[in-house]
This record gives sequence, C-alpha cells and structure tokens, in this order.
Amino acid sequence: MRIPFLHSNCFPGEVVDLIQEAVDEPCSQNQNVMTIDYSICLHRQRMKIGECDLRIGSNDELTYAGNIGYRIYDGWRGNHYAYQACLILFDIAKNRLHQKELIITCSPDNIASHKTLVRLGGKYLRTADVPEWHWLYKRGEKLKEIYLFVL
Repeated sequence: MRIPFLHSNCFPGEVVDLIQEAVDEPCSQNQNVMTIDYSICLHRQRMKIGECDLRIGSNDELTYAGNIGYRIYDGWRGNHYAYQACLILFDIAKNRLHQKELIITCSPDNIASHKTLVRLGGKYLRTADVPEWHWLYKRGEKLKEIYLFVL
C-alpha cells in the first residue's frame, strides 16, 4: 500500500514533484541572486531522482549559468524528467515570483539538455564564450548555448 506523499514545500506536477529544500537569500557570495534548491521526486513518491534550482534575477553571472539548473541522476535519464521539472519551475517563477522571462543555458555537447530546452520552447539566443572569471569556466565549461523563455 502506498501512502500519499505530502510535504509542506511540495510543488506537484503530473510526472514529478519538486520539494523545496533550501533558499539562499541574495548576498555578495552568490552574486546577489536568490536561489531556491529543489529535489526532483517521482510524482507522489519519496523517490528522489534528481535536483534542480531556480535563480531569481538577471546579472552577468546568470547570463551564462541561467535561471534554472537541473540534474537527473544516472538510471533515471531519458524519461523527460528535467522537462517536467522545468514546467513546474516555470509556474513557480511566473505565478509566485512574478518573473516575466528566464534564461536557461546548456553546454553545446550536452545533447539531452539541448533537446530539453528545445522541447520547452526556448528561443535560442546565441552560443557564448564563458568568461574566465565565471565559476562555470573554472570547472571546464567554456561555451554555453543561451535560451530565452518568456513566461
């Protein structure tokens, strides 16, 4: 018998649910961007299959990192779970945080993420060189495809 999944910080979707785990308030250490971290769980289950975050605002750091980041764990990939999580994040950003648009980026060699962004209806803006000062560059990510999403 399954027990219904209830959580006070649960944002349910049709396929996955997002569970809010933490909120980092804007400060100089995070480029003055509020970041909300979520677990991605199978709908109505406690099975964590990935994680994502929503970064609120617009600045040089987010031009390359984007407003949304996501990661689906090995073994769970290929089921469009990142797509489903982004749909929930779009709703949160628009209806709770009053955002009008978001940027999501991916590395050109990340085919799965590229397909997710196209499936979400993103408008491709450009492929950009990541500046040397950026934390993405420091971990080896030198190029980013940048997509715009109007909410």
